[in-house]
Amino acid sequence: MSSPMPQPHPGNLREVAQQIEATTGLRVEIIGGSLVMSPTPRGKHAGTIRRLRVQLDPHLPENLALYEVSSVSMPGDADDYATPDLAVLPVEWDLDDDWLLDAADVALAVEVISRSEKAKAITDKNGWYACAGVPVLLVLDPRTGRWTLHTHPENGEYRGVLHGVYGDPIELPAPLPPRVATDLLPLYGA
Repeated sequence: MSSPMPQPHPGNLREVAQQIEATTGLRVEIIGGSLVMSPTPRGKHAGTIRRLRVQLDPHLPENLALYEVSSVSMPGDADDYATPDLAVLPVEWDLDDDWLLDAADVALAVEVISRSEKAKAITDKNGWYACAGVPVLLVLDPRTGRWTLHTHPENGEYRGVLHGVYGDPIELPAPLPPRVATDLLPLYGA
């Protein structure tokens, strides 16, 4: 017999999130004090991540590496965290026993928009990364074939915002690889 699901309230959101993940397989984040659940990524979502990995991995400095499913905590609030689809982190993360990263350690967070994701959720998550101080956020949207590169977080928002379409290369700041091609990133079907 399984124990009943705890009811979410301030102070136990992480416990509730972990239990939801364990029982449903959904990916759960806590963005601004709200539980946010995502289904397992579809093939094209996962394919977007794979294609980015193939491009970025050989060109990263030896002190940085790519990681999937690594959660980033909001500074000062371990019960508020996001899990980017892909993150560039110090290689020391390989040896860390913790499951939450310090946002200051994230060189790049990548979010691939799901087919059903709503505009408000996307805006909230972008703002969350800016508040956390993640220096570079890349948002890819296979629904529309558009991307947005966010840089220079300050006072809860990104000061640098660059938009493009699939086919336009993405110029990344150092120490990241200088360029990512987007012409082969998949689009969701109708």
